[in-house]
Amino acid sequence: MSNNVNDWLNDHGDYLYRFALARLKDTHQAEDAVQETMLAAIKNNSFEGDSSIRTWLTGILKHKIIDMQRKLIREQPVSDIIDLDASDESMDDFFDKTGHWLDKPQSFDMPDHALEQSQFLSVLDACMQKLPKKLKVIFMLRDVHEMENENICKELDITPTNAWVMLYRARMGLRKCLEMNWVKG
Repeated sequence: MSNNVNDWLNDHGDYLYRFALARLKDTHQAEDAVQETMLAAIKNNSFEGDSSIRTWLTGILKHKIIDMQRKLIREQPVSDIIDLDASDESMDDFFDKTGHWLDKPQSFDMPDHALEQSQFLSVLDACMQKLPKKLKVIFMLRDVHEMENENICKELDITPTNAWVMLYRARMGLRKCLEMNWVKG
């Protein structure tokens, strides 16, 4: 297979764009991520043939996506996403005085039919879009990309306590939204 960047773009550009769009949910950011991936591939040209070119380019793209998400968090004021002094009474409705669940979260079994799965993914995407950007980013890094908390804190330049609070709020916001819009009781 050729190491020509035009061949890489022709052969893998659509795949890389779809990969980035699925994670960034923004066409311009996805285009930028793919472009930065190609530039990094040209600049470093460290492809050694240990994997396929698509795998190598996807690895570069994953790092570019994380860099973009980190940049979004650093550019957004903390006050836009979290007020640590405010009490969030709506979340207290889920726990007793000892911090245990009053009503355990329902298990979300995967729908049996493609239509139901598509509908669920649409509801999940809508719920993700309702989250503040920083909460969405930390949820994606931890629960989708399965990044370790220590690495998330380093990447986002936040304390472990702040990361825990942000992740808790993201998960609770998604749970509440999904229960209101998807789970039939």
